[in-house]
Amino acid sequence: MSMIDLILLAGCAVGFVLLERLVALKRGQKVLRGGWLTDILHIFVGGAVIRMGMIAIAVVLSVLAFRLVPAPVADAVRAQPVWAQYLAVLITAELGIYWTHRMAHAVPVLWRFHAVHHSSRELDWMSSHREHPVEQLMFSGVALAPAIVFGIEPLPLLIYGVTYHVHALLLHANVRLDFGPLAQVIGSPRFHHWHHADQREAYDMNFAAQLSILDRLFGTFRLPEAGHPERYGVSDPVPDGFIGQLAYPISPPSPSGLNRGPDVVRIDAGADAPRARIACPPR
Repeated sequence: MSMIDLILLAGCAVGFVLLERLVALKRGQKVLRGGWLTDILHIFVGGAVIRMGMIAIAVVLSVLAFRLVPAPVADAVRAQPVWAQYLAVLITAELGIYWTHRMAHAVPVLWRFHAVHHSSRELDWMSSHREHPVEQLMFSGVALAPAIVFGIEPLPLLIYGVTYHVHALLLHANVRLDFGPLAQVIGSPRFHHWHHADQREAYDMNFAAQLSILDRLFGTFRLPEAGHPERYGVSDPVPDGFIGQLAYPISPPSPSGLNRGPDVVRIDAGADAPRARIACPPR
């Protein structure tokens, strides 16, 4: 991580900690809440792995683009104004993220990687970094592949990357913020908190990253008129520690570690009882 990255991280930390104090959703939640050290390791160690992996993916995609995309097509893309290139990146990336995210909830092997992200029982800006490097490389590769292959210029990619990252921190932050009618189009913190809810009525909803309108288009939108989730996390036995979370997706599954995708029936025996999960045949 470069000095610039450290300065940006420190700026985000100060800004979001202040924001979470000013408009806190869970006022009793500590700044260094449970699991904060694990998330710090995800930021620094996991982040380094992800950056190296993304460099490799970008090189491979650039070689493929050189061989597969005709020069006039790439020139025409780069001739577009910055705002048009940014919109192209935003739309193609959001579609890729939406469907990859939806698959991560539906396919058991992918869910084991994604469950690491959902294992946070307290949400704040740091919990957005709790991501398995393999899964994050898959998400990022799918999101940015069209832009890299068709030759989008660096500036629109940079704008997208910065806005995506800051928005992701805000979505997970411990803040009582909603965007009013705009939340029907752009993901708000309350919208994404419902995605992380460990409550049956909220399972497998709100898959979009920035454009919540995609959930409306594809029938997976949930945003009650008022209120926030009562609890977060998963019942899957995801370890609390960083090393354990890295190993979890490839460790032998336990009976309770079944898919939390749409093709699963959940049986609740009471508010405090563990959920029994019965896998259904794929549709």
